[in-house]
Amino acid sequence: MYLMRLADRVSRGLRKLPVEQLRLHREFLLGQQCDSGGFRGREGDGDLYYTGFAVRALAVTGGLPVENAARLHGFLKSADALSLNAVDLLSWLYSAIVVEASQGGGVLSEKPAEFAAEVLRSLLQLRTADGGFSRTTEGAAGSTYQSFMCALVFELLGQQIPRRNALVQFLYDRQREDGGFVEIAPMKRSGTNPTAAAVALLKSLGAMDDEIAEDVLGFLTDVVSSEGGFQANTRIPFADGLSTFTGLLTAQDLGRRDLIPTEQMLAYVRGGLELESGGFRGAVWDQQADVEYTFYGLGILGLLYS
Repeated sequence: MYLMRLADRVSRGLRKLPVEQLRLHREFLLGQQCDSGGFRGREGDGDLYYTGFAVRALAVTGGLPVENAARLHGFLKSADALSLNAVDLLSWLYSAIVVEASQGGGVLSEKPAEFAAEVLRSLLQLRTADGGFSRTTEGAAGSTYQSFMCALVFELLGQQIPRRNALVQFLYDRQREDGGFVEIAPMKRSGTNPTAAAVALLKSLGAMDDEIAEDVLGFLTDVVSSEGGFQANTRIPFADGLSTFTGLLTAQDLGRRDLIPTEQMLAYVRGGLELESGGFRGAVWDQQADVEYTFYGLGILGLLYS
């Protein structure tokens, strides 16, 4: 499965980092767990979105401690999975799988046998006429990101998305002349993150070809920042942790590890994003770390060292 393979790849790279460096980041992550059992973002109590990133980051740095898994179990159990949007559903499902692995049981094993089928039925209500998936049932057009999220949920539940060819055509229609992909149909300028989502999904669907790969690499070359990371698009003049992670992952998956020299990217991540006290911030102008960008920062280091 895509997320599990990615986690293993990042984890193998992170094993080459000093133990003390990883310990500080794990302490930061564990310190973001709330009394509710979920993990917080930059404000308020824990929510599923940030919980998913915290769990993924802990998973690639040594796993989720049993006591934290027990608290997280209660948080996940309190959520109505069938009412969640696709992004939160993916966070819930991935976190539930990690909890199951950490404590030998959890919220998934407590669900009825028809739970998976009900989840998939709810996702199919998001399917749009263009072949993609929308964020809500009222959406008239598909979203590249939402389609990727839905595909990951299908995969985690061991199912294939119906009407594969329609989804492939939807993705093809989201590519633009600059070589990248856009989030929604009216957009003209490609973005690093929708491009990464489209490439990952096309590869999983067996629909990636050399011409698309060459075009994408051309786009990624255009969003290389002088800082040593990737920009979100060609109009944003600075790099950020999310775009650098997705850009690096896509470039590596397309066989190019050299779009940005490793030492330059390491200098950007270690000097601009990583905090000495633990955690990573979103960009050099950012003022604080959070669990989402800590996952991206660890992901970049893991990919560079893998």
